[in-house]
Amino acid sequence: MADLSRRAVIAGGAALTGAGLMITKPRDKSGPRAAYFLTMQKALIDAGIATPTLVIDREKLNANIDVLTKHLPAGMGYRIVAKSLPSSDLIAHIRARSGSDRLMTFNLQMLEELSAKMPEADQLLGKPLPVAAARRYFERLPAANAAAADRVQWLVDTPRRLAQYSALAKTVGRRLRVNVELDVGLHRGGFVAGAALGETLAAIKADPSLTFAGFMGYEPHVPALPKAFGWRERGLHAAWRAYQAALEQAAERFGGETVSSLCRNAAGSPTYRYYETTEIANEISAGSCLVKPTHFDTELLKPHQPAGFIATPVIKAMDKTRMPGLEFADGVKRAWDPNYQRTIFIYGGNWLADPVDPPGLSYNKTFGRSSNQEMLNGGRDLSVRPDEFVFFRPHQSEAVFLQFGDIAVYEDGAIVGRWPVFPASA
Repeated sequence: MADLSRRAVIAGGAALTGAGLMITKPRDKSGPRAAYFLTMQKALIDAGIATPTLVIDREKLNANIDVLTKHLPAGMGYRIVAKSLPSSDLIAHIRARSGSDRLMTFNLQMLEELSAKMPEADQLLGKPLPVAAARRYFERLPAANAAAADRVQWLVDTPRRLAQYSALAKTVGRRLRVNVELDVGLHRGGFVAGAALGETLAAIKADPSLTFAGFMGYEPHVPALPKAFGWRERGLHAAWRAYQAALEQAAERFGGETVSSLCRNAAGSPTYRYYETTEIANEISAGSCLVKPTHFDTELLKPHQPAGFIATPVIKAMDKTRMPGLEFADGVKRAWDPNYQRTIFIYGGNWLADPVDPPGLSYNKTFGRSSNQEMLNGGRDLSVRPDEFVFFRPHQSEAVFLQFGDIAVYEDGAIVGRWPVFPASA
């Protein structure tokens, strides 16, 4: 152990070699704090915020909305994905700036809240809602919001679900708008062109309690395909061919002019920029790209910038890193890894997120994750004191944003408002 420690600190000790193995010594990643986060920290302190908080930079959010809407070709609609932007006030802001009255909704609670607060919006279910949940929606629907239900597109993915919704329509005495989910390569369910789709379209047309609202075809698998040998391009064009085949089958049943005017929904944040015409889709859905969590750091989304951050106070700051029960190895670890020099413990933790400021912070894999007081390590230049803030970028928005209560809205160096989030739900 002592011999390893001496070798680890050889002047500039760039590497250890032996038996053909080369281990590169880690470099110190710590450094001065970004002025952007220091200003945001001051805003949080001035606002009296002292608990883990989700912060949205409204200026960056607006810039992302503008990037999206300016990309859309003539005639292309934009549908706001509520699960990725889980706050009515946040959605209202995006609606106002984008001019969209289309929402994609994912559970009963969202459907009820958005029906109450935005009854004029067109809501498309982003995943099939169990018919029992749909029945509950109608049972609890206030008379004042009755018109909102007429603007809901219920997603069906199988003949059985279509039959369930047909029975529900008769029970509640309403004509339901039905949107048919397509499998365009994701293989998460839905229809492909063929006999089953033909029978489903025929059943919708013959049923006076149902109206054919259109199609939804989602293809997030495409950007995950390798570019090599044209795999990604082939995947994209295969998705479009599958969608086109379904459109042609629907045109035979309902007429081409009718189908062209129906909802032809496609894309998501990872793929919306592929759509430069309305030949296949006439609307795209997106949400995450407007706040840009780390999972959306892709080549296609380079024009977007991160706009959502987790901010949490530092509870404890220590000049040395010491591991319980393993103190004998701490000196070796600190000598080898310059990012192991100092320790902080934060308020809360164990989020799906990466620390971004102060720079150089990392989780301690030996100590493990904690939802109470998470341990983070940094280098000698780590400069953060108790009651100051550590900032994280979430990996995703849809679940993470729901864990902190009201969103803090940051603009012009100040916290200018709070946006309540939806109830936590699948």
